[in-house]
Formats: sequence, structure tokens, C-alpha cells
Amino acid sequence: MANSDPEGVDGVRMTWNVWPRTKLEASKCVIPLAASIAPIRPHSDIPTLPYAPLRCRTCSAVLNAYSRVDFLAKIWICPFCFQRNQFPPHYAMISETNLPCELYPQYTTVQYTLQTNPDPNNPSNAPQLQPVFVFVLDTCMIEEELVFAISALKQAIGLLPEQALVGFVSFGTQAHVHELGFTEMSKVYVFKGSKEISKEQVLEQLGLRAAGRRPTAGYPKGLQNGYTNTVVNRFLLPASDCEFTLNSLLDELQTDQWPVQVGHRASRCSGVALSVAAGLLGACLPGTGARIIALVGGPCTEGPGTIVSKDLSEPVRSHKDLFKDAAPYFKKAVKFYDSLAKQLVDQGHVLDLFASALDQVGVAEMKVAIERTGGLVVLAESFGHSVFKDSFKRVFEDGEQSLGLCFNGMLEISFSKEIKVQGIIGPCISLEKVGPFNNLITSLTLNCRFNLLKGPNVSDTVIGEGNTTTWKMCGLDKSTCLTVIFDLSSTDQSNVPETVNPQFYLQFLTSYQDPEGKTLIRVTTVTRQWLDISVSTEELIHGFDQETAAVVMARITSLKMETEEGFDATRWLDRNLIRFCSKFGNYRENDPSSFSLNPCISLFPQFIFNLRRSQFVQVFNNSPDETAYFRVLLNKENITNAAVMVQPSLISYSFNSPPQPALLDVASISADHILLLDSYFSIVVFHGMTIAQWRNMGYQNQPEHQAFALLLEAPQVDAQIIIWDRFPVPRLVVCDQHGSQARFLLAKLNPSATYNNATDIAPGSDIIFTDDVSLQVFCEHLQRLAVQS
Repeated sequence: MANSDPEGVDGVRMTWNVWPRTKLEASKCVIPLAASIAPIRPHSDIPTLPYAPLRCRTCSAVLNAYSRVDFLAKIWICPFCFQRNQFPPHYAMISETNLPCELYPQYTTVQYTLQTNPDPNNPSNAPQLQPVFVFVLDTCMIEEELVFAISALKQAIGLLPEQALVGFVSFGTQAHVHELGFTEMSKVYVFKGSKEISKEQVLEQLGLRAAGRRPTAGYPKGLQNGYTNTVVNRFLLPASDCEFTLNSLLDELQTDQWPVQVGHRASRCSGVALSVAAGLLGACLPGTGARIIALVGGPCTEGPGTIVSKDLSEPVRSHKDLFKDAAPYFKKAVKFYDSLAKQLVDQGHVLDLFASALDQVGVAEMKVAIERTGGLVVLAESFGHSVFKDSFKRVFEDGEQSLGLCFNGMLEISFSKEIKVQGIIGPCISLEKVGPFNNLITSLTLNCRFNLLKGPNVSDTVIGEGNTTTWKMCGLDKSTCLTVIFDLSSTDQSNVPETVNPQFYLQFLTSYQDPEGKTLIRVTTVTRQWLDISVSTEELIHGFDQETAAVVMARITSLKMETEEGFDATRWLDRNLIRFCSKFGNYRENDPSSFSLNPCISLFPQFIFNLRRSQFVQVFNNSPDETAYFRVLLNKENITNAAVMVQPSLISYSFNSPPQPALLDVASISADHILLLDSYFSIVVFHGMTIAQWRNMGYQNQPEHQAFALLLEAPQVDAQIIIWDRFPVPRLVVCDQHGSQARFLLAKLNPSATYNNATDIAPGSDIIFTDDVSLQVFCEHLQRLAVQS
């Protein structure tokens, strides 16, 4: 039976669960040594401890279940640096029968609760920071779309915690900051949309210059609930205090009144609006958990961040334009959003984007700011579409459907001395810090970037966010997942018996502010074995995680396609797969018929085949915005979800058997079957030709055909279960065989039957009109190339 929770309590999955000892042997494994970590994934078996973690005085690693303890001398030995550390006085009562929770072998992941700057007179009554939300609304859209967006905003404001602070910025040709604290009449500060506005200019125009010089992170003297009343309450008010004012303002809001010439796009200053929102938060609440939630309905055509001219005869940039360097606005817009990302990271704030339009809106340019701040992104066709409405509602819901939005995260990684870190792919940013934090409180409030020399635990090769062992995550949630790429020291110590240690250790320490404002620290410590693969590779193969390896390769491929000019993704994947099969396959040289793969790695070529055909590699027929959207989610989701993006799942429903998995192949289509395809971004319910005919004749409404009614209902129920548990909410497509929307299914299936070999298909099945090779042909070519001497 398949493991229903492959991430386990620790939330850690590795490409290889046994590691070779040397850098040379690791390079021969082809698939990099990597770990996927879900830093704050909830689990009922994780204990929460009401005190601060105990840290090693040399390497700053935290006391854990793998530490050796001398109970008589009250000393613990760090498994990372072997430093002997004295237990503090409050651990005086520990013994072999009285262990602290973090030393129990089953608690490899523990969580600590800290109080940030508690009141010395009453430590139990420490104030808690409430989350802050600044809504940024685009008004350059048709009235129907604006009504949908305003309705969603009103619903969101009603779902916010009463003490959550709320601000509002609207924009069109100009950006408008609404002073919610001025209730006598509508008071608005207007910013010109055609030129870049610095943070100082925002402070000056809003009258916040004094506030901009006042540090407000934590709880300095003169603050109530962590905020200054005089400054903050002009623009940011608790949801309970401003709900009526904001609803009234939204009722009066109209589409942008600036005239639009015939044959031209509306003037939309998205970049200025986001700059103003960032400046407002930076002046009032630097270092405090806050989100800028932008609802954008079209491309930016005015001021910084412009992606296209106002002339409608000029189309928005395509992948072909980017490849030929024929997108005149792209690089300048990316540079602008890169600087905005740095500002938001320094302030500790998050940018979320909800883009709903038939045309592109600039997600490709904004990606750098969204990903580095750990923001959410949703791409839909309309603000009235269920993809937007249901996803937007999920952001603010409590209970089981809560996303668990957290703020001000910091990730520290400690590891055995033989290991180096190359970088992280995912929603974080490198602090370029290589030394341990000796002051934990400093690490929690740190907002600046370090520029120190590389340490011995940082690899010379950088992948993603590297040059550090500490990363910042302004925003994270319970589904956030990071991929850490490791390297090994070039020193070969495997031949020195006294230095051999059969185990290595990795520790992931994540500090963050939860939705209630509490400061938490989660510590996960895992261990794996070293292996001398020059003796045998059997144990190495048994420790291979095919899903994790496929997702890591997808993430590295996407990164290379974005950062390396002229990178040929298909060729790179093919070469690595051939090397992998040549290394670990069983065969006789130059005899393809003798080739076979161990069951532990036999599905990996199929994953790579589907990755080559996926939207992450084949960008044809996708806009740059869609590609950026797909890649943000690929880098952020856990391995199980990301694997579905690479290789969708298919379930077949019929009268003759219960629902069962089906091959992702065109041969799975049958006239009397219903198929349910889950490709993560869309859910497809596909009715075979006969099923569709019976449904159209209304057989399901007749009492004697109740079984048919249940058959029609079953995939719909399963689809809703998937939709209920997923963010962003996927698009639901219900289609029939030979219908126009059947393309959503056919595009994902293996083309084993095409117009070239249509004579071989079974009655009631289908063919795919494509020249793509099938999985069978792909594997035949792979076998022939892998066995070559």
C-alpha cells in the first residue's frame, strides 16, 4: 500500500536517502543531493514547548534527539560539531528516566513558543502583533469586473480578525491612498502614475516623514499593541473599526474616469500603486508581519513597471519576443520589481497578486517580488470566475480551510562538516550569512542582508538563493516547501578509519510569527547514512525517491530556463536521464533488449518523459505570465502536489469496477468510462461517448437507472474533494469525448495512438493528432543510448 503521508512528521523528503561519501561519487549519481523541507507543515504529533531552544555554543545547532548526553556531568554533545555543552540550571533535573521532550527519539521535530519583548512586570501578558493587510485595487476595468472585485473585497474584510489592521489603495491612471481614519468625508492622497516615486516622496506626501524615522519593530516605548496610534490610525485601522467606512468607500468607487483614446489601452499605474503601498507600510510598520494584496485586471501601461505601450496595435510580449530580446519594456520592469522586492524584504512585508484578465497583466515581471517575499499568486480569466472568488476567500478563512499564513520567517540550516549547501529553490531570499546566530532574538528581528565571505559550509557552486546558511521568508504558509541543494566536501576522508562516521545529520530551524502574532521556532533534525558506492549501489538505489527526484529536476530545469541564456531544457534532461540509466541500469553493453531498471527507479524515466512535455519546459502556447505562474507554484508546493503538476493523475470510473487509477495514456479513453484527470491547475471530468449519449437522453433521471446516476456523480464528488483542499483553486472542466474541451485531457495523455497508427486503436477509444513521440518510443531510444559502450 502506498504511503498516504510521504512527508511524515518531519516534512522532509530527499532525492537520495543514502548518500555517497565523496564529491566524485555524488557527481556520478547524476541526480543532485537535495532535500525538500516543508518548514511549518502542521502535524498532530509535533509537540510544542513553552521555552527557548538550547543551542550549541560553537555551531548554534539546537539540542535534539540525536545529541549524546552525559546525565551525571549534565553535558550534551552536539552531533554536528561534537562540542561538549553544559546544560543550564533549569535542566538540572534531567536523567535517563526524566528526559526533556526534545531528547525523546520520536520527537525529531519540535516546536518552541517564544515571547517577543515581554512585559518584565507581567511576562505572561505579552502583547501580540496582529497581521496587517493593505488592499491595492485596480479600477481600470469594465464595470462588471469591478463589481466582482469589490464584492470579493467586502467578503474578505468581513472574514478578517477584528484586530487585523487594514489599509486601502486604489489605482488607475493615478494611485490613490485612502485615509480611512478620516471618517467625516472621503479623504484621498493622489500620486501621479507616470513617474517613479521614491519611499521618501511617499513619506513626504502622506505626512509620514517623522514616522519613517521611528523604529516600530517589536514594542518600543510609546506603542500600544505594537503600533503608534497617531500615525498608523490615519491609514491603517483595525478591521472592526473601519469595516463600515471601507464598505461605504467601495460602494462609491467607480471605474477609472480618465478618458481612453480609441485603439488604446487604459493608463494603468500598477507599479506606482505597489510602490506607494510598500512605502506606507515601511513608514508605519517596518519589521511587522504585513501583506500587500493586489487585485490587478490588466497590464501596466503607465510609469514604472510598464510592460506594454498604450497602443493596442502593439501586443503584450510573448516568449518569442523574450527569446529574441524584442520586448522593450521587460528588463526595465523586472529591474523595478527587483528593487521593490528588496524594499519589501528589508521591511519584512509580503506581496500577493490576484490577476484576473483575458490578457497578460505582468506576472512574469512581478514574479521576482512575489517569490522573494513568499507571496501568493492567483491567475484567472475574470474576477467573477470561481478560480479567483474561491481562492481569494480561502486566504481569509479560518478552520480546516485556513492557509495558515505566517510572517517574518527565518530558516537556518546546520549540517555535518562533510556537507556544503549550494542554495535553495523556493519562496525565500538569501541573507548571505555564513556564521551561526549567537543571539536568537537578533535572528528573529533581522531585516538586513549580510555580505560576508563564504564559510567552509557554503559551496562554490550556487543554485538559486545561495552563498548562505540562513534565508529569510517574509511570508510562508502551511503548504510552503523549499528545495535545498547540497554538495559534498572535495576532501576524501573515506579511507581514514578513525574519521569514519556512518551517519550524517541535517537540522532545519525555522522561526516565524504565526497568524495570532506569536513567535514560534520549529526545529527538525534528520539523519541518514553514508555509503561507499564503489562497493555496491544496491542500497543507494533502494534509497532513491523517484517523485522527489523528478520534482527537483523540474525545479532546477525551470531555474536554468530563466537564468541561463540559450539553455536547451529538453537536451539537458535527456542527457541526464541517459547518464542516470547508464549508471544504474542492468544491461549488457550494446544490447538494448537486455536493459532493465530496478523497481525503485523504474518510474523515473516516465516522470522525465512527462516533464519534457509539461508546461514548465514546453512554453509554446503559454504566455510568459502563465509560465511564471506555473513556476512560482512548482517551486512553492510540496512534493506530492508538484509531482502531480509534472505527471498528472488519472482515475477511471465504470459500471464494472470501483474507481481505479488508469494509465496516463490515450488508450485509457473508452466510450463507457468516465475519466478524472488531476493536473493540479485544472481538474477534468471526461465522459466517454456512450456515457455522454446516455446522460443527454436523461437516463440518470429514471429510477431504474440509479446506478448510472451514481456513476455520473462519483467523479464530480471526488473532483470537489480535490478542489476543497487545494490553493489556488483549480479550474474544473467537464467535457465529453470529441467535444471542444476534450483538449484539456488529450494534451496530457501519452500519444500511443496518433493519426499515424490509427489502425491499432480499440473501438470507442481515441487518437491524438500530434507528431510527438510516445512513451514507448521514448523508452526504446533511451535503452539504445544507455547501453552504448
